[in-house]
Amino acid sequence: MANDASYFRAQADRARADADAAQLDNVRDRAMRSVAAFEAMAASAERVTKLRADREAATQHRVEIAAS
Repeated sequence: MANDASYFRAQADRARADADAAQLDNVRDRAMRSVAAFEAMAASAERVTKLRADREAATQHRVEIAAS
């Protein structure tokens, strides 16, 4: 899935490898900006996943309380 944290981490690793292989400073800088962006997207995706799970658990809890 395109918004999965593991996908973003893999892209960050790929950009890091590109930065390591770059001979030009501007290419290396661009790749490192990509690394930072992909890591931020991964952190955001992880946060959204956790918030979604928390919200679903709270909803399930409310449903169970209402049913009893």
